[in-house]
Order: sequence, then C-alpha cells, then structure tokens
Amino acid sequence: MTQIKNTNDHPYLGMWVTKDGYIRHELLPNGRYDEARGNRKSAYQGRYTIAGDHIEYVDDTGFAADGDFRDGILYHAGMILYREE
Repeated sequence: MTQIKNTNDHPYLGMWVTKDGYIRHELLPNGRYDEARGNRKSAYQGRYTIAGDHIEYVDDTGFAADGDFRDGILYHAGMILYREE
C-alpha cells in the first residue's frame, strides 16, 4: 500500500462528509486524517494509506478501518461520505 505524502493534487484529498454533515473526514496531504463528529472537532485522528480506490485508516489509538471510493463517493465502515465542495 502506498502512503500519500506531501502532495496536494491527489484526487481523494480534502473533506468528506456524511449527508447530514455529522461526520467529517479530512484527508490531509501528509498521510494523516482528522475526523470530526457533530460538534466534536478532532474526535479521531490518525494516518491513512490509499491504494487505487481503497483506503485504510489507523487512528492514533490503533483502531483500524477501511473503505472504498466509488463514483466520487467514499464508502467507509457502513457510512457514505461525499466530497465537500
């Protein structure tokens, strides 16, 4: 798996949000992510790797999850996230 490092032009970087805006994943160019939940900013933080259209997350506590990008949508752990414009 290739970790994205120091690039601002990868197509999956940026903010991904659930339809109701409750969960927000920001994929940062340094291979880290920041997840907000409701009013709780930085509820979870960690690192991620992307291989093709697959993403794997490991938060700073060691919890791991994954997801897939399909047709401009991120499917992650039973959630559907859309790119924030």
